[in-house]
Amino acid sequence: MHILLLNEYYPPDTSATAKMASLVAEELAKSHRVTVIAGRPSYDPDERYPWSLLRRDVRNGVTVERVGSTTYSRHQMRGRVSNYLSYLALAVPRALSMRADVVLAMTDPPVAGIAGAFIARLSGTAFVYNIRDLYPDMAIGGEIVPANSWARRWESLHRSALRHATRVIVLGEDMRDRILTKGVAPDRVEVIRDGAHLPESLAAQSHPIAQDIRSGFRFVAIHAGNLGFYGAWDTLVRAMKLLEGDNTGLVFVGEGANRDRLELSARESSNVRFLPFRPAAEIPYVMAAGDVHIVTVKRGLEGVVVPSKLFSILAAGRPVLVVAPEQCDTVRIVRANQCGLAADPDDPAAVAAALRKLRSDPALLEGMGRRARETAKKYARVDELKRFVGVVEEAARNGSSRPR
Repeated sequence: MHILLLNEYYPPDTSATAKMASLVAEELAKSHRVTVIAGRPSYDPDERYPWSLLRRDVRNGVTVERVGSTTYSRHQMRGRVSNYLSYLALAVPRALSMRADVVLAMTDPPVAGIAGAFIARLSGTAFVYNIRDLYPDMAIGGEIVPANSWARRWESLHRSALRHATRVIVLGEDMRDRILTKGVAPDRVEVIRDGAHLPESLAAQSHPIAQDIRSGFRFVAIHAGNLGFYGAWDTLVRAMKLLEGDNTGLVFVGEGANRDRLELSARESSNVRFLPFRPAAEIPYVMAAGDVHIVTVKRGLEGVVVPSKLFSILAAGRPVLVVAPEQCDTVRIVRANQCGLAADPDDPAAVAAALRKLRSDPALLEGMGRRARETAKKYARVDELKRFVGVVEEAARNGSSRPR
Protein backbone atom coordinates (compact mmCIF):
# COMPACT_ATOMS: atom_id res chain seq x y z
CA MET A 1 0.00 0.00 0.00
CA HIS A 2 0.98 3.64 -0.30
CA ILE A 3 1.20 5.48 3.03
CA LEU A 4 1.33 9.28 3.14
CA LEU A 5 2.86 10.72 6.33
CA LEU A 6 2.37 14.38 7.23
CA ASN A 7 4.83 15.93 9.66
CA GLU A 8 6.61 19.24 9.24
CA TYR A 9 9.78 18.02 10.95
CA TYR A 10 11.87 15.19 9.54
CA PRO A 11 15.64 14.59 9.66
CA PRO A 12 17.89 16.54 9.37
CA ASP A 13 15.51 18.28 11.82
CA THR A 14 16.55 17.18 15.29
CA SER A 15 13.25 17.32 17.21
CA ALA A 16 11.93 14.24 18.96
CA THR A 17 8.99 14.12 16.55
CA ALA A 18 11.34 14.25 13.55
CA LYS A 19 13.30 11.30 14.90
CA MET A 20 10.15 9.33 15.68
CA ALA A 21 8.61 10.13 12.30
CA SER A 22 11.69 8.72 10.58
CA LEU A 23 11.61 5.55 12.70
CA VAL A 24 7.93 4.99 11.90
CA ALA A 25 8.34 5.77 8.21
CA GLU A 26 11.33 3.49 7.82
CA GLU A 27 9.59 0.62 9.60
CA LEU A 28 6.53 1.02 7.36
CA ALA A 29 8.77 1.22 4.29
CA LYS A 30 9.99 -2.32 4.93
CA SER A 31 6.65 -3.58 3.59
CA HIS A 32 4.97 -0.61 1.92
CA ARG A 33 5.57 2.48 -0.18
CA VAL A 34 5.92 5.51 2.08
CA THR A 35 5.93 9.19 1.17
CA VAL A 36 6.63 11.84 3.79
CA ILE A 37 5.61 15.43 3.16
CA ALA A 38 7.83 17.59 5.36
CA GLY A 39 8.94 21.19 5.45
CA ARG A 40 12.38 22.62 4.93
CA PRO A 41 14.59 21.79 7.92
CA SER A 42 14.08 24.41 10.65
CA TYR A 43 14.24 22.62 14.03
CA ASP A 44 17.93 23.00 14.93
CA PRO A 45 18.90 20.98 11.83
CA ASP A 46 22.42 19.71 11.27
CA GLU A 47 21.95 20.50 7.56
CA ARG A 48 20.00 23.26 5.80
CA TYR A 49 18.54 23.25 2.29
CA PRO A 50 18.23 26.16 -0.15
CA TRP A 51 14.70 27.23 -1.00
CA SER A 52 12.80 25.33 -3.65
CA LEU A 53 9.09 24.85 -4.12
CA LEU A 54 9.48 21.08 -3.82
CA ARG A 55 12.55 18.99 -3.06
CA ARG A 56 12.40 15.21 -3.34
CA ASP A 57 14.89 12.62 -2.13
CA VAL A 58 14.93 9.07 -0.78
CA ARG A 59 16.17 8.33 2.74
CA ASN A 60 16.44 4.71 3.86
CA GLY A 61 13.71 3.58 1.50
CA VAL A 62 11.36 6.48 2.31
CA THR A 63 10.45 9.10 -0.31
CA VAL A 64 10.73 12.49 1.39
CA GLU A 65 9.12 15.48 -0.29
CA ARG A 66 9.96 18.85 1.25
CA VAL A 67 7.78 21.81 0.43
CA GLY A 68 9.26 25.30 0.38
CA SER A 69 8.18 26.43 3.84
CA THR A 70 9.92 29.22 5.75
CA THR A 71 12.77 28.33 8.10
CA TYR A 72 12.67 30.92 10.86
CA SER A 73 14.12 30.02 14.25
CA ARG A 74 11.76 27.91 16.32
CA HIS A 75 12.68 29.95 19.41
CA GLN A 76 10.52 32.89 18.31
CA MET A 77 6.77 32.27 18.14
CA ARG A 78 6.13 34.49 15.12
CA GLY A 79 8.77 32.68 13.12
CA ARG A 80 7.49 29.28 14.20
CA VAL A 81 3.92 30.20 13.22
CA SER A 82 5.21 31.35 9.81
CA ASN A 83 6.90 27.99 9.36
CA TYR A 84 3.67 26.20 10.32
CA LEU A 85 1.43 28.18 8.00
CA SER A 86 3.75 28.11 4.99
CA TYR A 87 4.18 24.35 5.44
CA LEU A 88 0.42 23.73 5.55
CA ALA A 89 -0.26 26.04 2.62
CA LEU A 90 2.06 23.97 0.43
CA ALA A 91 1.76 20.51 1.98
CA VAL A 92 -2.05 20.19 1.82
CA PRO A 93 -2.35 20.81 -1.95
CA ARG A 94 0.59 18.50 -2.57
CA ALA A 95 -1.02 15.76 -0.49
CA LEU A 96 -4.33 16.15 -2.30
CA SER A 97 -2.55 15.59 -5.62
CA MET A 98 -1.37 12.13 -4.53
CA ARG A 99 -3.12 8.79 -4.41
CA ALA A 100 -2.57 7.08 -1.07
CA ASP A 101 -4.21 4.24 0.81
CA VAL A 102 -3.63 5.76 4.24
CA VAL A 103 -3.02 9.30 5.47
CA LEU A 104 -0.93 9.26 8.66
CA ALA A 105 -0.66 12.58 10.49
CA MET A 106 1.40 13.51 13.54
CA THR A 107 1.20 16.77 15.50
CA ASP A 108 3.78 19.06 13.88
CA PRO A 109 2.38 21.59 13.28
CA PRO A 110 -0.23 21.44 16.08
CA VAL A 111 -3.09 21.44 13.54
CA ALA A 112 -1.58 18.66 11.39
CA GLY A 113 -4.31 16.27 12.57
CA ILE A 114 -7.00 18.63 11.32
CA ALA A 115 -5.19 18.92 7.98
CA GLY A 116 -4.77 15.13 7.80
CA ALA A 117 -8.47 14.53 8.41
CA PHE A 118 -9.33 17.09 5.71
CA ILE A 119 -7.04 15.42 3.18
CA ALA A 120 -8.31 11.93 4.01
CA ARG A 121 -11.94 13.05 3.77
CA LEU A 122 -11.50 14.64 0.35
CA SER A 123 -9.41 11.72 -0.89
CA GLY A 124 -11.69 9.03 0.53
CA THR A 125 -8.77 7.30 2.27
CA ALA A 126 -8.21 5.89 5.74
CA PHE A 127 -6.87 8.34 8.32
CA VAL A 128 -4.54 7.40 11.18
CA TYR A 129 -3.84 10.13 13.72
CA ASN A 130 -0.69 9.75 15.85
CA ILE A 131 -1.03 12.26 18.68
CA ARG A 132 2.36 13.25 20.09
CA ASP A 133 1.09 16.23 22.11
CA LEU A 134 -2.61 16.92 22.55
CA TYR A 135 -3.69 20.25 21.07
CA PRO A 136 -5.24 22.70 21.72
CA ASP A 137 -5.12 21.39 25.30
CA MET A 138 -1.34 21.79 25.32
CA ALA A 139 -1.44 25.36 24.02
CA ILE A 140 -4.06 26.40 26.57
CA GLY A 141 -2.66 24.46 29.54
CA GLY A 142 0.85 25.67 28.75
CA GLU A 143 -0.47 29.26 28.60
CA ILE A 144 0.70 29.66 25.02
CA VAL A 145 -2.77 30.81 23.89
CA PRO A 146 -5.74 32.05 25.96
CA ALA A 147 -8.92 29.98 26.33
CA ASN A 148 -10.93 32.25 24.04
CA SER A 149 -13.40 31.76 21.18
CA TRP A 150 -10.56 31.07 18.74
CA ALA A 151 -9.28 28.24 20.96
CA ARG A 152 -12.81 26.84 21.25
CA ARG A 153 -13.07 26.79 17.46
CA TRP A 154 -9.72 24.99 17.29
CA GLU A 155 -11.03 22.39 19.75
CA SER A 156 -14.20 21.94 17.67
CA LEU A 157 -12.16 21.29 14.51
CA HIS A 158 -9.89 18.93 16.42
CA ARG A 159 -12.83 16.89 17.70
CA SER A 160 -14.11 16.65 14.14
CA ALA A 161 -10.71 15.31 13.06
CA LEU A 162 -10.80 12.74 15.85
CA ARG A 163 -14.26 11.58 14.76
CA HIS A 164 -12.99 11.05 11.22
CA ALA A 165 -9.91 9.10 12.27
CA THR A 166 -10.00 5.42 11.42
CA ARG A 167 -7.57 4.86 14.30
CA VAL A 168 -6.01 7.19 16.88
CA ILE A 169 -2.58 6.29 18.26
CA VAL A 170 -1.61 7.85 21.59
CA LEU A 171 1.49 7.64 23.78
CA GLY A 172 -0.01 6.66 27.14
CA GLU A 173 -3.06 5.57 29.09
CA ASP A 174 -3.52 9.07 30.47
CA MET A 175 -3.67 10.48 26.95
CA ARG A 176 -6.12 7.76 25.97
CA ASP A 177 -8.35 8.82 28.88
CA ARG A 178 -8.27 12.41 27.59
CA ILE A 179 -9.19 11.33 24.07
CA LEU A 180 -12.12 9.24 25.26
CA THR A 181 -13.63 12.30 26.97
CA LYS A 182 -13.76 13.95 23.54
CA GLY A 183 -16.23 11.36 22.29
CA VAL A 184 -13.94 8.95 20.45
CA ALA A 185 -14.96 5.27 20.56
CA PRO A 186 -12.59 3.24 22.79
CA ASP A 187 -12.00 0.59 20.13
CA ARG A 188 -10.46 3.20 17.82
CA VAL A 189 -7.84 4.44 20.30
CA GLU A 190 -4.58 2.50 20.62
CA VAL A 191 -1.80 3.11 23.16
CA ILE A 192 1.58 2.64 21.48
CA ARG A 193 4.51 4.06 23.39
CA ASP A 194 7.72 5.23 21.76
CA GLY A 195 9.77 2.74 23.74
CA ALA A 196 13.55 2.71 23.59
CA HIS A 197 16.46 0.89 22.07
CA LEU A 198 18.23 -1.22 24.68
CA PRO A 199 22.00 -0.79 24.37
CA GLU A 200 24.05 -3.94 24.90
CA SER A 201 26.39 -2.12 27.27
CA LEU A 202 25.98 0.99 29.41
CA ALA A 203 28.29 3.99 29.63
CA ALA A 204 30.33 4.39 32.80
CA GLN A 205 29.64 7.22 35.21
CA SER A 206 33.40 7.51 35.71
CA HIS A 207 33.91 8.60 32.08
CA PRO A 208 35.27 12.17 31.77
CA ILE A 209 32.20 13.35 29.81
CA ALA A 210 29.85 12.01 32.48
CA GLN A 211 31.96 13.57 35.22
CA ASP A 212 31.92 16.91 33.42
CA ILE A 213 28.11 16.79 33.29
CA ARG A 214 27.96 15.95 37.00
CA SER A 215 29.57 19.34 37.67
CA GLY A 216 31.37 18.22 40.81
CA PHE A 217 28.29 17.26 42.86
CA ARG A 218 28.38 14.09 44.98
CA PHE A 219 24.74 13.23 44.13
CA VAL A 220 23.24 14.41 40.83
CA ALA A 221 19.69 14.63 39.53
CA ILE A 222 19.49 15.30 35.79
CA HIS A 223 16.73 16.65 33.62
CA ALA A 224 17.77 16.05 30.02
CA GLY A 225 15.52 17.44 27.31
CA ASN A 226 13.46 20.37 26.20
CA LEU A 227 12.61 23.02 28.79
CA GLY A 228 9.21 23.76 27.30
CA PHE A 229 5.82 24.73 28.68
CA TYR A 230 4.88 21.40 30.22
CA GLY A 231 7.15 20.95 33.26
CA ALA A 232 6.91 21.84 36.95
CA TRP A 233 10.08 23.88 36.63
CA ASP A 234 9.50 26.30 39.50
CA THR A 235 8.87 23.38 41.86
CA LEU A 236 12.21 21.84 40.91
CA VAL A 237 14.12 25.08 41.49
CA ARG A 238 12.41 25.68 44.86
CA ALA A 239 13.17 22.09 45.89
CA MET A 240 16.87 22.67 45.23
CA LYS A 241 16.83 25.72 47.49
CA LEU A 242 15.76 23.33 50.27
CA LEU A 243 18.79 21.16 49.47
CA GLU A 244 21.41 23.92 49.55
CA GLY A 245 24.52 22.68 51.32
CA ASP A 246 23.60 18.99 50.89
CA ASN A 247 26.04 18.47 47.99
CA THR A 248 23.08 17.47 45.84
CA GLY A 249 22.95 19.03 42.39
CA LEU A 250 20.31 19.44 39.73
CA VAL A 251 21.68 19.64 36.18
CA PHE A 252 19.47 20.69 33.28
CA VAL A 253 20.84 19.46 29.94
CA GLY A 254 18.96 21.09 27.09
CA GLU A 255 17.31 24.21 25.78
CA GLY A 256 13.74 25.44 25.43
CA ALA A 257 11.33 28.31 25.79
CA ASN A 258 11.60 28.37 29.59
CA ARG A 259 15.35 28.11 29.94
CA ASP A 260 16.08 31.84 30.25
CA ARG A 261 13.37 32.31 32.87
CA LEU A 262 14.55 29.23 34.76
CA GLU A 263 18.16 30.38 34.79
CA LEU A 264 17.04 33.72 36.17
CA SER A 265 15.01 32.08 38.96
CA ALA A 266 17.92 29.79 39.87
CA ARG A 267 20.64 32.45 39.67
CA GLU A 268 21.24 32.39 43.44
CA SER A 269 21.17 28.58 43.72
CA SER A 270 24.65 27.11 43.92
CA ASN A 271 23.36 23.58 43.30
CA VAL A 272 21.63 24.13 39.94
CA ARG A 273 23.49 24.00 36.62
CA PHE A 274 22.38 24.57 33.02
CA LEU A 275 24.21 22.82 30.19
CA PRO A 276 23.48 22.79 26.45
CA PHE A 277 22.34 19.75 24.54
CA ARG A 278 25.15 17.27 23.99
CA PRO A 279 25.97 15.69 20.61
CA ALA A 280 24.15 12.43 19.89
CA ALA A 281 27.33 10.41 20.47
CA GLU A 282 27.50 11.73 24.05
CA ILE A 283 23.90 10.93 25.06
CA PRO A 284 24.91 7.63 26.76
CA TYR A 285 27.18 9.66 29.05
CA VAL A 286 24.36 12.11 29.81
CA MET A 287 22.28 9.13 30.91
CA ALA A 288 25.13 7.64 32.93
CA ALA A 289 25.91 10.95 34.65
CA GLY A 290 22.70 11.09 36.66
CA ASP A 291 22.25 9.20 39.92
CA VAL A 292 18.58 9.80 39.18
CA HIS A 293 16.80 11.32 36.17
CA ILE A 294 13.82 13.62 36.46
CA VAL A 295 10.67 13.46 34.36
CA THR A 296 8.15 16.22 34.98
CA VAL A 297 4.62 17.22 33.93
CA LYS A 298 2.90 20.14 35.60
CA ARG A 299 -0.59 19.73 37.00
CA GLY A 300 -3.32 20.08 34.40
CA LEU A 301 -1.23 18.66 31.56
CA GLU A 302 -1.47 14.98 32.52
CA GLY A 303 -2.47 13.14 29.33
CA VAL A 304 -1.81 16.25 27.27
CA VAL A 305 1.92 15.59 27.10
CA VAL A 306 3.51 12.17 27.67
CA PRO A 307 7.29 12.33 28.27
CA SER A 308 8.64 9.52 26.10
CA LYS A 309 12.15 10.12 27.39
CA LEU A 310 11.14 7.89 30.29
CA PHE A 311 11.99 4.87 28.17
CA SER A 312 15.51 5.98 27.30
CA ILE A 313 16.11 6.56 31.02
CA LEU A 314 14.86 3.07 31.82
CA ALA A 315 16.96 1.56 29.03
CA ALA A 316 20.03 3.21 30.55
CA GLY A 317 19.26 1.51 33.86
CA ARG A 318 18.76 4.75 35.77
CA PRO A 319 16.22 5.40 38.54
CA VAL A 320 13.49 7.93 37.83
CA LEU A 321 11.99 10.71 39.91
CA VAL A 322 8.64 11.62 38.37
CA VAL A 323 7.46 15.09 39.37
CA ALA A 324 3.92 14.88 38.02
CA PRO A 325 0.29 14.27 39.03
CA GLU A 326 -0.63 10.75 40.12
CA GLN A 327 -2.80 10.25 37.00
CA CYS A 328 0.20 10.46 34.68
CA ASP A 329 1.13 7.37 32.70
CA THR A 330 4.74 7.88 33.74
CA VAL A 331 3.84 7.74 37.44
CA ARG A 332 1.85 4.53 36.90
CA ILE A 333 4.76 2.82 35.12
CA VAL A 334 7.36 3.86 37.68
CA ARG A 335 5.23 2.90 40.67
CA ALA A 336 4.11 -0.43 39.19
CA ASN A 337 7.68 -1.46 38.40
CA GLN A 338 9.34 0.08 41.48
CA CYS A 339 12.01 1.74 39.36
CA GLY A 340 11.79 5.19 40.92
CA LEU A 341 9.78 7.58 43.04
CA ALA A 342 7.03 10.11 42.35
CA ALA A 343 6.43 13.55 43.89
CA ASP A 344 3.67 16.14 43.73
CA PRO A 345 4.47 18.75 41.02
CA ASP A 346 3.22 21.53 43.34
CA ASP A 347 5.20 20.47 46.42
CA PRO A 348 8.92 21.41 46.48
CA ALA A 349 9.32 19.81 49.91
CA ALA A 350 8.12 16.46 48.55
CA VAL A 351 10.63 16.67 45.69
CA ALA A 352 13.44 17.51 48.11
CA ALA A 353 12.42 14.64 50.41
CA ALA A 354 12.44 12.17 47.49
CA LEU A 355 15.95 13.27 46.49
CA ARG A 356 17.18 12.96 50.09
CA LYS A 357 15.71 9.45 50.30
CA LEU A 358 17.42 8.34 47.10
CA ARG A 359 20.74 9.92 48.07
CA SER A 360 20.76 8.33 51.50
CA ASP A 361 20.01 4.77 50.36
CA PRO A 362 22.49 3.44 47.77
CA ALA A 363 20.95 -0.05 47.92
CA LEU A 364 17.51 1.36 47.09
CA LEU A 365 19.02 3.35 44.23
CA GLU A 366 20.84 0.32 42.85
CA GLY A 367 17.71 -1.84 42.98
CA MET A 368 15.66 0.80 41.18
CA GLY A 369 18.28 1.04 38.45
CA ARG A 370 18.24 -2.73 37.97
CA ARG A 371 14.44 -2.79 37.78
CA ALA A 372 14.49 0.15 35.37
CA ARG A 373 16.52 -1.89 32.92
CA GLU A 374 14.12 -4.82 33.26
CA THR A 375 11.13 -2.52 32.78
CA ALA A 376 12.60 -1.11 29.57
CA LYS A 377 12.43 -4.57 28.02
CA LYS A 378 8.63 -4.43 28.26
CA TYR A 379 8.66 -1.36 26.01
CA ALA A 380 11.32 -2.26 23.47
CA ARG A 381 11.10 0.14 20.55
CA VAL A 382 11.26 -2.63 17.97
CA ASP A 383 8.09 -4.18 19.43
CA GLU A 384 6.24 -0.86 19.65
CA LEU A 385 7.08 -0.07 16.03
CA LYS A 386 5.70 -3.44 14.90
CA ARG A 387 2.45 -2.66 16.73
CA PHE A 388 2.36 0.75 15.02
CA VAL A 389 2.69 -0.86 11.59
CA GLY A 390 -0.08 -3.30 12.45
CA VAL A 391 -2.48 -0.48 13.35
CA VAL A 392 -1.78 1.36 10.10
CA GLU A 393 -2.28 -1.80 8.05
CA GLU A 394 -5.54 -2.57 9.85
CA ALA A 395 -6.78 0.97 9.21
CA ALA A 396 -6.14 0.52 5.49
CA ARG A 397 -8.12 -2.73 5.48
CA ASN A 398 -11.03 -1.01 7.23
CA GLY A 399 -11.42 1.40 4.34
CA SER A 400 -11.82 5.12 3.90
CA SER A 401 -12.14 7.79 6.53
CA ARG A 402 -15.70 8.65 7.43
CA PRO A 403 -17.62 10.24 10.30
CA ARG A 404 -18.28 7.92 13.23
